[in-house]
Amino acid sequence: MTVDEGLIRLKEGNAMYIAGNNARNISGAYREKLAKEGQHPYAVIVACSDSRVVPEFIFSAGLGELFVIRVAGNIMADHQLGSVEYALAHLHCTLVVILGHSSCGAVNAAIAGGERGYVGTITGEIACAIGAETDDWKAAAANAEKAAEEIRKALPHMNGIGGATVMSAMYDLASGRVHFNEEACNEY
Repeated sequence: MTVDEGLIRLKEGNAMYIAGNNARNISGAYREKLAKEGQHPYAVIVACSDSRVVPEFIFSAGLGELFVIRVAGNIMADHQLGSVEYALAHLHCTLVVILGHSSCGAVNAAIAGGERGYVGTITGEIACAIGAETDDWKAAAANAEKAAEEIRKALPHMNGIGGATVMSAMYDLASGRVHFNEEACNEY
C-alpha cells in the first residue's frame, strides 16, 4: 500500500469512527489467518497510553492493520525508535503517524511544571518540546511534531529502511476527529 493510500485509509477509518460505524474484521477465522500468515500493517501509529486514545478504534482498523506503539505523552526514546525501525524494516510499513491528543495528562503535567520520579522523565521530554506553550492543544501538537522530527532524524541511521513518510496528527477527544499535519509530512 502506498503512503497516500494509507493516509486515505486512516482518514476514511476516522470518518467511520466519528459516524459510529467502525466494524472491521476481528473474527476468529481472521485471527487464525493472521497467526499463520503474519501481520501486514499499512501504518505505524505512535500514540499516547491514554485509555481514551485507542488507535484501532479511532481509525476503524481491524487486526493486523496498524502497528501501534503506545507510551505516555507519545514521546520518543530508543525503545520506541526501535519499534518504529522494526515496523519499517521488517513489516515494510511506509507511513508513520505520531498521534497527539487533546486533554493529554502528560502534556498538562509538563505545562504545570512536571512530575517526579519516572513520570518526570516523560514530562521532562514533553517540556523540552513545548517550551513556554500553555495552550493544551498547541502544546500537545508541538509535542507530537517533536516526536515526528526525532523519527525523521533517526531514519537515516535505521537498518534496512527504504522510503518512509513521517507526520504528526492530533486527535480531539470530544469530537473523535483526527487532524493530520500534512504540511510537515516528508518522505525519507
